[in-house]
Amino acid sequence: MATYKEIFGTNIEVLASDPANPVTGQVWYNSTDNVVKGQGVTTAGAWATGGNLNTARTYVSGSGSTKTSALSYGGLDPSPTNGLTLTESYNGSAWTEVNDLNTGRYNATGLGLQTSSLSVGGFNPASVANNESWNGTSWTEVGDLNTGRGALASSGLDNTAALVFGGNTPPATNITENWNGTSFTEVADLNTARDQLTGTGNSNTAALAIAGGNVPPSSTITELWNGTSWTEVGDLNTERRQLGSGGLYTSAVAFGGENPATAQLTLTETWNGTSWSEDSDMSTARFLMASTGANNTDALASGGNPITAATEEWTGAGSPLTVTFTDS
Repeated sequence: MATYKEIFGTNIEVLASDPANPVTGQVWYNSTDNVVKGQGVTTAGAWATGGNLNTARTYVSGSGSTKTSALSYGGLDPSPTNGLTLTESYNGSAWTEVNDLNTGRYNATGLGLQTSSLSVGGFNPASVANNESWNGTSWTEVGDLNTGRGALASSGLDNTAALVFGGNTPPATNITENWNGTSFTEVADLNTARDQLTGTGNSNTAALAIAGGNVPPSSTITELWNGTSWTEVGDLNTERRQLGSGGLYTSAVAFGGENPATAQLTLTETWNGTSWSEDSDMSTARFLMASTGANNTDALASGGNPITAATEEWTGAGSPLTVTFTDS
């Protein structure tokens, strides 16, 4: 039988701790743990339990680029309210309360980074046009939507460029507005008017509008924005509304939500730029949660209905994975 050195041309490294940035296929002996380890990739996605929000709530909004760097804001808790101003920041293990929104609201849309976000629209309890910008420390009111609405969706990398679409004025609408860092301008409408949808994308020129409701009350519809117009593309496998999502227009993940047949869902689907595929379920069925994420391998879900403080972290297939070798 050939040895490791004969196959790979080198001996297994002996290290006191795991390497900081191992490459796929790398093998080493951890002399502290007395085990042989190697670097591979995940073959299926998985949800892991994260730190709970400090305040359980539903109809909550979120922003952030990864599952270790996110914001959660607004929403409703079990007590009667017109909408919360509460904002919490996530570091990958725990949530910390930071400065509040200026205007309490729920079912708004959130977009951007942990240090550069927008909270747009929502209900309080009627639909509002409010738009607030987060600079990493505090919220500032900036240019409002042209059409106030809640239950809307958005796409955007930060607080300087964004796309906001759909929602309920009432009724459900197909209105799309573009944010240039100063003001909103109406652009080409969605093909299908709907509310309680979700959106992904890191710019105002490339986005996905996913699922949502109107007639029928929930849908599988996915539309792609190319900077000028919307085009219908591959549908979700399971119809739903009030779902969460994260990612880009070429690499996204959609999760949770509800539909009339099943009520709250745990289902997760990933988007490869062409079609949706079913993947591993969430641990907690929910809808109306805060959701963030960079692509279909990295996302976060927090809060939601039934009212919860639970947070789950998504790691998709193809993500780096360190394994320990055994003789079994």
